[in-house]
Amino acid sequence: MTDQDDDLFTREMSDVRRIKAEKKVVLEKDKPSEQLLAERRAAATATTVKDTNFLSGEHIDPVQPLDILEFKRDGVQHGVYKNLRLGKYSIDARLDLHRMTVDEARRALYQFVRDCMAHDIRCALITHGKGEGRKQPALLKSCVANWLPMFDDVLAFHSAQKHHGASGATYVLLKKSEQKRQENWEKHSRRK
Repeated sequence: MTDQDDDLFTREMSDVRRIKAEKKVVLEKDKPSEQLLAERRAAATATTVKDTNFLSGEHIDPVQPLDILEFKRDGVQHGVYKNLRLGKYSIDARLDLHRMTVDEARRALYQFVRDCMAHDIRCALITHGKGEGRKQPALLKSCVANWLPMFDDVLAFHSAQKHHGASGATYVLLKKSEQKRQENWEKHSRRK
C-alpha cells in the first residue's frame, strides 16, 4: 500500500460513524432508587437467607415443542384475553431463558415476576424456546407452563405471535398494582 492509498482510504472513511446498538432486553423502566438498592443489598447480605421461591422443579407436566400454552384466571374478560393472545398489548418487560438450567430458570422467572410487579408492568414476554431436537424436548417451556399459574399475580398467559417467537415464547398478563388500581379508580370516578 502506498501513502496515496492510505489518504484515499482516510478520505473515504471520514464520515463513517459507529452504529449504536439498542439493548435487546429491557427489564426495568427506570433506574432503581437508592432506597431500593439499599434494601436489595441488605437482603443479599442477610445471614439467614430463606428461599421464598415457591416454584418447584420436582414434578413438571411435559408439553410438546409445538404446543400452544394458554391460561386464563376466572374474571379475566374475554376481550382482554383475546388481545393478549393476539399480541396487541405493549410488552413492557422481557425475559430470555435460553441456555439456562431448570434451577436458573426457576430463580430468574420468580425474580422477573416480582420485578414486574414492583415496577407496575402489566404485560411481559418470556422467551423459553421450543426445545426441539433435545434429549428432553420442551423442558423449559414445560416449566414455564407449570410455574406461571402458581403466581397469584399472573392473570393470564398465551403462546406468542410469530413475530415474538410463536410457541417458543409466551405473553404474560399481570395484575395491576394497588397504586395503579387506585389511580384507575380515581380517573374513572371523575368522569361521573
